[in-house]
Amino acid sequence: MLGSMGDSGESTVIPLSDPDGHRQQPPGAPQPWEKTDRAQAALEGATGPEPPAPPVCPNCGLVGDRRVTYYGWHVLLEPDMPVPAHMVPAWHRWYVDSNGTAWNSREDEPAPGAVCRVPHRIACPGLRLEEVGLWRWLDAVRAENARRAQRRADREADPGALPNAG
Repeated sequence: MLGSMGDSGESTVIPLSDPDGHRQQPPGAPQPWEKTDRAQAALEGATGPEPPAPPVCPNCGLVGDRRVTYYGWHVLLEPDMPVPAHMVPAWHRWYVDSNGTAWNSREDEPAPGAVCRVPHRIACPGLRLEEVGLWRWLDAVRAENARRAQRRADREADPGALPNAG
């Protein structure tokens, strides 16, 4: 009797198909993580030209060292220019792994003696300093100071309570 109750080692669970298991997204359809990757690329400056386009800066025409990031976008780095990481502003320190993939250390402090790569964007002669945004924390402080100054100016311009013209 036990031999007929499934002690043969075979699975008695019948897999049910997923109701959407037969569906596939059409080619070229956006993936759910695409917006997140695009936002991260913009935040970190990984906005280099995508292959098959040549690794040429659209602002100045110079050739850079194009590297893929772990989220699939490309960053244009200054070619053959390793720099002591402590001399490069946060969010602009790029490292290249042994497989050739570039990653940004964001605001993390570099290890003593660390060497990083510089994105072409901060050395591009075709961009103004304001467009580069080297010091994001300082840009944030300046924006907050502009808001504070505007609020103060608005308070000083406000006559307060109107006189009773009764």
